[in-house]
Amino acid sequence: MNLQLVPKIKHTEKNSFFLIAGPCVVEDGIMPFTIAQQVKEISDKLGIPYIFKASYRKANRSRLDSFTGIGDIKGLETIQAVGREFDIPTLTDFHSADEAKLVARYVDILQIPAFLCRQTDILVAAAKTEKCINIKKGQFLSPDAIRFAIEKVRDSGNDHIMVTERGTTFGYQDLVVDFRGIPQMKRFGVTVVLDVTHSLQQPNQPTGVTGGLPEMIGTLAKAGIAAGVDGIFLETHPDPASARSDGANMLALNQLEALLVKLLRIREAII
Repeated sequence: MNLQLVPKIKHTEKNSFFLIAGPCVVEDGIMPFTIAQQVKEISDKLGIPYIFKASYRKANRSRLDSFTGIGDIKGLETIQAVGREFDIPTLTDFHSADEAKLVARYVDILQIPAFLCRQTDILVAAAKTEKCINIKKGQFLSPDAIRFAIEKVRDSGNDHIMVTERGTTFGYQDLVVDFRGIPQMKRFGVTVVLDVTHSLQQPNQPTGVTGGLPEMIGTLAKAGIAAGVDGIFLETHPDPASARSDGANMLALNQLEALLVKLLRIREAII
């Protein structure tokens, strides 16, 4: 794990994993600050480096009437303000090559969405921003196949790369995580993250709203740490039932500290 690639990351003497966490999307101008403040207090207390995550716009929605954001610039400015307020690195996803330069003005890490991880123009545009790039491994890709996305970024002059596992499509309405993929992807010389909450999505529901299995968050997170991931990615909210996006698979914010304490114990046992 090379956290030196990420500006403003808070290093600790402990050999800890790092945490990427926040709401699924910027819902308003207040909630991101509320979540970031509480997560930062917990992560500082436990000595876990913290990266704030939120989408400024949700482009991949099942239904036309689904909430997508509060406006691109307003959403990006909110994420930037959170980073400045709490002196923490920030991450957001983007959806086209044309957006890369714009998004790079506001955040420290650019994320390639899973469904777009093979799009050459998006990977190259992200690489050319010289920011740290987080590639979400597509639900349709094997761990070995993600190396081609990594090579596209590297061959474009950027070696600041993270790869995030977020489950593999299993039938029409489920995902599974193959934990053999963690060490396999680490062989490519990149930082490897487990996106716990998106791995527990249950897509393609008849209602057009993605379901989830949040009761399994602890199980997947603990298995990820045991398998050697460098970072844990999860979405969290004070009231997941009222979240504007992906509430069905989010972790309730008041459960975060207890989970992280368990993960630290596992991490200490394996190093």
